[in-house]
Amino acid sequence: MAALAPLLAVAFLAAAAHAADPFAFFDWDVTYMTESPLGVPQQVIAINKQFPGPVMNLTTNYNVVVNVLNSLDEPLLITWDGIQHRKNCWQDGVLGTTCPIPPGWNWTYNFQVKDQIGSFFYFPSLGMQRAAGGFGGITVNNRAVISVPFDTPDGDITLFIGDWYKKNHTHLRKMLDDGKELGMPDGVLMNGKGPYRYNDSLVSDGIEYETIKVEPGKTYRFRVHNVGVSTSLNFRIQNHNLALVETEGSYTMKQNFTNLDIHVGQSYSFLVTMDQNASSDYYIVASARFVNESLWTRVTGVAILQYSNSKGKASGPLPDPPNDEYDKTFSMNQARSIRMNVSTGAARPNPQGSFHYGSINVSQVYKLRNEPPVIINGKKRTTLSGISYSPPDTPLRLADLYDKKEVYTLDFPTMPIDGPPVIRTSVINSTYKNFLEIVFQNNDTIVQTYHIDGYAFWVVGMDYGEWTENSRGTYNKWDGVSRCTTQVFPGAWTAVMLSLDSPGFWNVRTENLDTWYLGQETYIRVVDPNGGYNVTEMVAPDNMLYCGLLKDKQKAQKPHGSRSSASAAKLNNYLLVVLVSLLALALGH
Repeated sequence: MAALAPLLAVAFLAAAAHAADPFAFFDWDVTYMTESPLGVPQQVIAINKQFPGPVMNLTTNYNVVVNVLNSLDEPLLITWDGIQHRKNCWQDGVLGTTCPIPPGWNWTYNFQVKDQIGSFFYFPSLGMQRAAGGFGGITVNNRAVISVPFDTPDGDITLFIGDWYKKNHTHLRKMLDDGKELGMPDGVLMNGKGPYRYNDSLVSDGIEYETIKVEPGKTYRFRVHNVGVSTSLNFRIQNHNLALVETEGSYTMKQNFTNLDIHVGQSYSFLVTMDQNASSDYYIVASARFVNESLWTRVTGVAILQYSNSKGKASGPLPDPPNDEYDKTFSMNQARSIRMNVSTGAARPNPQGSFHYGSINVSQVYKLRNEPPVIINGKKRTTLSGISYSPPDTPLRLADLYDKKEVYTLDFPTMPIDGPPVIRTSVINSTYKNFLEIVFQNNDTIVQTYHIDGYAFWVVGMDYGEWTENSRGTYNKWDGVSRCTTQVFPGAWTAVMLSLDSPGFWNVRTENLDTWYLGQETYIRVVDPNGGYNVTEMVAPDNMLYCGLLKDKQKAQKPHGSRSSASAAKLNNYLLVVLVSLLALALGH
């Protein structure tokens, strides 16, 4: 390590002299920890002994270096939901691009939050692990030279909401492997904590709950993320308006809600002004939607908003949810009302709407249809367009790099297949700078949310029934919101458009963990027909992990356990990655 120090100092000076974009460094130990969020001790996944994990506070164009030590007893990948990894899918943290980090090993992610702002989150992407934790927030702030379309809030608050099971993720995984349903969750957590005891018969005594302390008259920005397993949640703060201003990297037209449905994997920013008389504390509520509320009453998260001059504890009934527990039209109308603020900039000074997405000719159209789970080869599976995705042992992008054939097929259908469902590693084949229209058709009975890694897409339409080409007549071609995760209601469709301006392999998946685990995903392969490796796409990182057909290329790491006993080899490896990155920037690469 001593030999590295002088070089590291030189690299820092050189990078500073070239006025490079700033670096943000994180050193994470991902471990199990015992917590009792619902009153029962259980195993959770923590980062640096924090559950949830730390919030990454960044600014547009920061270079991010995250050294991850896997102290779990199974492989690990961290994915960065909503971070676009411009031309750099190697850092995406999903099986299609990266080999998992083996137990006891560390791996360093190195990426840039290029031309982005907004509220995002990270989580472990393998084997239902998010159901045990391992998630945390990503806040990407505007650069000082780019104004924000609202007054600077007096505080910034990150809030994770999500359904929760007392069973650990390995148990949930086995249930799915055995063809069983996960059943009703045991509750809803808010920032990793159980509900405030608003009802003695529903909530046990002694459960730790979240308290958010505020000052009267001030305005706070609440960044709310649904990091749960599969339940849509209605979010509300008693007696307070939620002024929506941003979602997943786009400033929205400001509008007030008394409550908003937040579906699995979605993130929203609200401005909340403390304009009440503080006669008592106030409830913050996240309750299950589109379910039988009398049966699902306990699946409610309750935190406390506490003014500094509060006169007592919150009591009485919770603020009401939307009138009809099964009314999906109310929720769809909420979603349709969210529009992009096209008069302001975000990461750049030009207005967000200047792209004019509605006037671009579409290159390819894909209709991705999901159905209720089916039995394929004796196993319960979920499908997209009749195909249940099977991840290969060799990551797709790595197979391309080393010209390994027959790892995947480029035959994902543009329209759903009519024959029997199949298990296949089938990928959408597309081209750099194509403009894609994707229609998500939900023929299941529950809300699904769909996410596309590496991109923000415009949500141009949603409606009930079967999508047809005539449905395009209802599209919003001017100020549809740009985001990375959209809900698709049962018996309905949602259409999105995206510009394929970043080569690589990009995951398309449901964020509902159970249907994702059972096969509801694919990848978009975006290739520059003129070549472009090391030109339009970044080269593979020097610290690449190898597995599958390329496992013989991997040099073994000596497992070094938890952070407290990490070896000097781990630290040297981390510093070397930083050194290479800084030198490259200093030399203008």
